[in-house]
Amino acid sequence: MIKDNFIVLSKIMDEFIDIVNEEGIFTGEIRLKSEAHKLGLYHSSVHIWLYTYKGEVLIQKRALDKDTYPGLWDISVAGHIGTGESPENAALREIQEEIGYTIASADLEFIGKYLAEKKPNPVIIDNEFHYIYLTRLTKSIKDLKIQKEEVHSIKLIPLNLLKKELLEPIKKKEYVPHDVDYYDFVLNEIENRFNQ
Repeated sequence: MIKDNFIVLSKIMDEFIDIVNEEGIFTGEIRLKSEAHKLGLYHSSVHIWLYTYKGEVLIQKRALDKDTYPGLWDISVAGHIGTGESPENAALREIQEEIGYTIASADLEFIGKYLAEKKPNPVIIDNEFHYIYLTRLTKSIKDLKIQKEEVHSIKLIPLNLLKKELLEPIKKKEYVPHDVDYYDFVLNEIENRFNQ
C-alpha cells in the first residue's frame, strides 16, 4: 500500500529517499530506503539533539523491533530525509512524529553535517550524511508523546554522565555505536550551549 511518500509493508514502513554521491550531492536518483540500505547507496538523515537548561540531554531507547540497533540508547530524535524534503523540514517533522514535540524552525540550530559509513547487520549497508541540529527542550518529558513504532522510551541524562558512560567499555554497549568523533563533536557543541 502506498500512502503519501511511504510504502507500508505490514508493520515495516518504507519511504522514498533521495540518493546522493560520496560528497553528499543529489544524484537525481530516488530509491526506497530499504533499497538504499541493501545496496549501500549514500543518502541523508537528520539527527536532532535536545538539551535542557539543567545540563541534561534527552536520549531515546530505540524500539525493540527496529532493524538496526534495537533497544539501544540513541540520539534524541533521528530519521531519514524524504524525497524532495529539506533537512530542516525533516528535522521538524521527525521531532513531532517521534516525541510529539512541536518547535519553530527558529529554535532549530544546525551545527554541521557528518558522514557515517556503517554496516549495522549483514543485510544493511548504511552510508549516511547526518544533518545535525540542536534545540533546547522547554517542556517536561512527561508531556512528550513517543511514537511506539520507533521509540521504546525516553529519558534525560546529565551530559557529564552521558560522556562518562560512552567511555566505559561495558556501559557504552547500551548505546548506538556512533563514531567517537561524532559523539565528541556533538556533545562538545551541546556543552558549549550550557556555558552561554
